[in-house]
Order: sequence, then C-alpha cells, then structure tokens
Amino acid sequence: MSTVIAGIKIPDSKMAREATQLVRDTETDLLFHHSTRVFLFGALTGERQQLKYDAELLYIGAMFHDMGLMEKYSSATERFEVDGANAARNFLNGYGIGDAEIEQVWDSIALHTTPGIPKFKKPVVALVTAGVEMDVLGLAYDEFSDEQRKLVVAAHPRGQNFKEGIIDAFAKGTIHKPETTFGNVKADVLALKDPGYKRLNFCSIILGSAWNDSTVEVGACRNPAHSH
Repeated sequence: MSTVIAGIKIPDSKMAREATQLVRDTETDLLFHHSTRVFLFGALTGERQQLKYDAELLYIGAMFHDMGLMEKYSSATERFEVDGANAARNFLNGYGIGDAEIEQVWDSIALHTTPGIPKFKKPVVALVTAGVEMDVLGLAYDEFSDEQRKLVVAAHPRGQNFKEGIIDAFAKGTIHKPETTFGNVKADVLALKDPGYKRLNFCSIILGSAWNDSTVEVGACRNPAHSH
C-alpha cells in the first residue's frame, strides 16, 4: 500500500521502491529523511503552483540530490551535485527511462545549489530546488500550512540539530575537494568548517590569468581592407 503524507503520495513503483532502498542503505538517516522531505515540499509546491510534473522523476531527483556527498558516489574532482546527478542517471539507465526524462533528473540535481536558474527550467528541476530551499533555508516557509509542515516532519523528522547536522554533512562531503566549491554555496560551508580553507576569488583568477593584454596578439590589428 502506498504512503500518503500531507496529501502527497510517495511513488511506489518498482523503480521508486528500489531507489528508496538504495538511498536508505547509502545515506545517513539525516540525509535520507531530508531527501524525502525535499520530495514532499517540492511536490506540495508543485500542487500549490498548479504545475504539471512527473512525480516519479521528482522523487528520483529528490532522493539522489545529496548522494554525491557519500563516499561511495563521490568523485575526486567533480562537484558533489554532478556526482549525485551521475548516480541518478546511472540508476535510471537500468529502467529504460528516456533521455529527455533522465536529463530533467540530472539537471534537477546538478542545479539544486545554483539559485535563480532552476525556477525557469522544467517543473521537475524547479521543484527539487524548491524542496531543498524550503527544507534547508526555510524559503517560502509561510506558503506551506502549519498542518503540511507538521505532517511532513512527523513522517520524516528533522531532529533537534538538523541545521548544524546538514552543514556538517555538506562539509564532510566536500572538504576533500575544496576546489569544487568555487562559485557555489558550498564555499560558505567550508569557510565555516575548515580552518585551512582558502576561498578562490573570481576577479583574482581573471587578473592573474596567462593572458597578457598589454601586448598585441599576432594578427589582432590586421587591416580589414587587406583581409579579403
């Protein structure tokens, strides 16, 4: 029998059940419950905004969005969001899911820490980020009813120290590859949690690049009249 929480049905297909089990076996309790809440808050947002979305794809995106924080799925050099997106793609490939659908899930995970972009993408992409922003940052908190919030948290508890716990999880999953936090919100995590972290500066990289703009590149000032 499928589970309904705050009016949202948890997908119960073979693929969804196996995704749930994989994430349950891989992630910490904190991340598993967080991921499920992300689905629920994302789905509630979709209902409120009257969006047409594929609940199963949304579920996979939500459940896998933090898998890249886990050692088993963490690459040496890619952003953890990309690692999670790749894990979801590999999972979906085993179920005959179409490329366009897989791309939506991939984007939903890869972009979930890049504010301002997902809301303009497909509903699955937008709603994974909406769920993350609600559960982690409390964005749009008052757009959910007290009952909705209580039902979601009763089914998948935050615990007393979720705020500190999720920051710790972010740090643990990225501290071994700090360069991947450049230009995204996880730089703030390492600035808080890693005393040795040195934040890269976009302008310093531009000014320190190998380009020497004080010299004229060969051919840069050719006379247009002689360029026939």
